[in-house]
Amino acid sequence: MYEYIIGSLSEIAPAYAVVETGGIGYFINISLLTYSAIEKEEQVKLFLHHIVREDAELLYGFSSKEERDLFRLLIGVSGIGGNTARMIQSTYSPSELRNIIATGNAVLLKNVKGLGLKTAQKIIVDLSGKMILPSHNATGNALAASQHSEVFDEALAALIMLGFAKNASEKVLQKIFKNDSSLSVEDAIRSALKQL
Repeated sequence: MYEYIIGSLSEIAPAYAVVETGGIGYFINISLLTYSAIEKEEQVKLFLHHIVREDAELLYGFSSKEERDLFRLLIGVSGIGGNTARMIQSTYSPSELRNIIATGNAVLLKNVKGLGLKTAQKIIVDLSGKMILPSHNATGNALAASQHSEVFDEALAALIMLGFAKNASEKVLQKIFKNDSSLSVEDAIRSALKQL
């Protein structure tokens, strides 16, 4: 429902921010990652995720789209709510979380307060097929993917939505970005469609 909010930061704590815009102060739940990104700012832009429950309406805010996308993946796992997802994101950065999932390190993931081993394993199983994970045997490709992760992620998501296999799409996109790192999402998709 809401994409983002731009306004003045009237109050901030490690778990929440109050952003004022149009004379209204919005209470927004944030992670430590977002807190460290905006704590010294006067004007902020936060990407939002709105959760409606029977007893409450909650806003979660993120300093980047990547962090919000990761939050949405986490809450898509059965048994993971907004506060647990925020706790995971406060403990690990997006790249650290990708590495944990890529290596299947449930023991490290269960270090998050409130997560048990079974839930950590469930997160790894559920997200390993949905996230772009670092490739340990192709560091050049992984580097190319991480440098252009937003464009890469959007192009990959579009190809998957079009019905192409994730692994094949990922390989083609890595090759495309290795040859030309300045492509837009549309150009990357067009090039990939010619090769798939």
